[in-house]
Amino acid sequence: MDLTAFRDYCLRKKGTVEAFPFDEVTLVFKVMGKMFALLPLDEDTPRANLKCDPERAVELRAQWPEAILPGWHMNKKHWNTIYIEALPDRLVCDLIDHSRELVVAGLPRKLRQQLDELP
Repeated sequence: MDLTAFRDYCLRKKGTVEAFPFDEVTLVFKVMGKMFALLPLDEDTPRANLKCDPERAVELRAQWPEAILPGWHMNKKHWNTIYIEALPDRLVCDLIDHSRELVVAGLPRKLRQQLDELP
């Protein structure tokens, strides 16, 4: 998967928006105002930070030690850095979905209801 495919996949998700809140090279994807993916655009090797269940994060890092690492500049218990071109596309999509699902599950009920009501 390349950066464009990663971006397109994220933006297909209901309620997802993109922004550059930190600088002009770190694209951030949010659902209902909460981050679920960060994508640095200035890297030679495309990578992304994604939220992950702590137990699953440990398992993924053991299974893919060269491609999935503790989250760069993030809480390493809850975020992974993935090298998106080193992983199967399906796994990258699953990890994006997992990250987004964790964020949605942590939203207040009112925001989850607003998200459900979006077209």
